[in-house]
Amino acid sequence: MNGKNKILTALGTCFFACLCFFILFPVLAGFLASFRPGRELIRRGLSIHTDFSAMTLDNYKYLFSCNADSRKYFMWFKNSMILTLLAVVLTLLICYFVAYGLTMYEYRLKNLLFFLVIATMMVPFEILMLPLYQEMINLNLINTTAGVLLPGLCSASTIFFFRQYMISLPKELLDAGRIDGATEFGISIRIMMPITKPAFAAMAILCAMGAWNNMLWPMLVYRDAAKFTLPIGLNTLLTPYGNNYDLLIAGSMFAIFPVLVVFLCFQKYFIEGMTVGAVKG
Repeated sequence: MNGKNKILTALGTCFFACLCFFILFPVLAGFLASFRPGRELIRRGLSIHTDFSAMTLDNYKYLFSCNADSRKYFMWFKNSMILTLLAVVLTLLICYFVAYGLTMYEYRLKNLLFFLVIATMMVPFEILMLPLYQEMINLNLINTTAGVLLPGLCSASTIFFFRQYMISLPKELLDAGRIDGATEFGISIRIMMPITKPAFAAMAILCAMGAWNNMLWPMLVYRDAAKFTLPIGLNTLLTPYGNNYDLLIAGSMFAIFPVLVVFLCFQKYFIEGMTVGAVKG
C-alpha cells in the first residue's frame, strides 16, 4: 500500500504540475513579451522564447513616460480603481445584509426567497444584458458609474457564500446581544460582521477580480472615452488602422498588480473563508 500511495502521489504531483504550467504559460509568455518591441510580438506571437539581447525596458519606460498614451492609460487605470473599489464595498455590504436576513431570522417563505436568489445564478448575463440596458436608458443612467455598478451590486453567488458561512455561526449570539440592549442593526454590525471577516476577505478578492476584469457591461454603458475602464481602454489600442502593442502588452502586465496585491493581502483570510465548514467539531 505504501508503494501504491507513492505512485499515486507522484502521478498526482505530475498532473498538477502540468496543469499549473498550462495555467501560468499565458502569464509567463505575456510577461516575457512585455520586454520585447511590439514588432517582435507581431512576428513571433506570445511565446516563452527568451532572447535576452532583444529584451529591453523600453515598453515600461514608454508606459511611465507621461506622454499622451501614458496619460490615457493611467486615466483608465484610475477609472478602474474607483469602479472596483465602489463595486467591492457596496457589493459586500448589500450581499452581507441580504444573507444575514436569509440566515439569522425565521419567517415564512424564507427558503423560497433563497431559492429565487439562487435561481438567478442559472440565468446567463447575455440574456439579461438587453433588458438591463433598456432599464439603464429609462433611468437615464447611460454613461454613468451608477449605471455600471447597479446591476451587479446584489450578486447571487456572494449572497450564497455569505449565507453558507453564517449558517455555522451560533444564533445564541443574537440573543446575547439583545439581552445587552443592542439593536438588530447593532448586532449585525458589531457582533456578527467581525466574525464573518474571512468571508468578507474571500469575497473581496473574487469581487475585485470580477469588477477589475469586467469589460462587456461597462463597454455597453459608457460612451465617453474619459470614463473608460482599463479593459475597454486597452481594447481601443487594437484598431484596423494601427496597433499600439508596446503599450498594450506592458499595460496588460502592469494591470495584474492591483489584483495580485489584493490577493496577497487577504490570502490568509481567503483560505480560511473557503475552507470553513470542511471540518466540523
